[in-house]
Amino acid sequence: MNTPTLHPVQTLQVRLQEGAQALGLDLTDAQTAQLMEFLALLQKWNKVYNLTAVRDPQEMLTHHLLDSLAAVAPLRRHAATLGQGGAGVRLLDVGSGGGLPGVVFAICCPAVDVSCVDTVGKKAAFIQQAAVALKLPNLHGVHARVETLTTPFDIVSCRAFASLPDFVTWSRSALAAPHGVWLAMKGKHPEDEIAALPADVAVFHVEQLTVPGLDAERCIVWMKPA
Repeated sequence: MNTPTLHPVQTLQVRLQEGAQALGLDLTDAQTAQLMEFLALLQKWNKVYNLTAVRDPQEMLTHHLLDSLAAVAPLRRHAATLGQGGAGVRLLDVGSGGGLPGVVFAICCPAVDVSCVDTVGKKAAFIQQAAVALKLPNLHGVHARVETLTTPFDIVSCRAFASLPDFVTWSRSALAAPHGVWLAMKGKHPEDEIAALPADVAVFHVEQLTVPGLDAERCIVWMKPA
């Protein structure tokens, strides 16, 4: 008896669900559907707006969605320490581009209010469009330079954005005192960048990540004002 062939979208969804399970994420059916819809939006807008260099849907799933999902459990854990189970926590995702990891964070952490800032107007517009299409009231696209933001955020995140010294220097004005932290998603342990951090920034944890289906080193560098 022949096994029925899965539609490409179904194949992607199965890989997404398996990846989420491997990461220990208990996603609802609605969240899985939102992530799949986000992937479709990313593909559609990418043709016009060049949001990411990755074009292949399977590669988008691994290199973007699962890569971002790997940081969700650490984010949830930290948000829960900020009181009220993470409710009311404000996160700023810097240089978010196509919404990675910002949109993924907004889907998986509905209690966290996520703002994605980018200097490119069309990328901020894409985030706003995604917020409407995915019905995410906790997601906002901001067209600005991060240095100009002074609204206090509890967590300031980035993924493949800039060196750690530049990231903390440019985004410091947006970090809430005294409890605010930086969450920087990196590849290999960035020893040189950590050594070059300003004296008043402390690394309090380097957390290794494993991305399902991706044979590459990943980590989160957690930092706070010293």
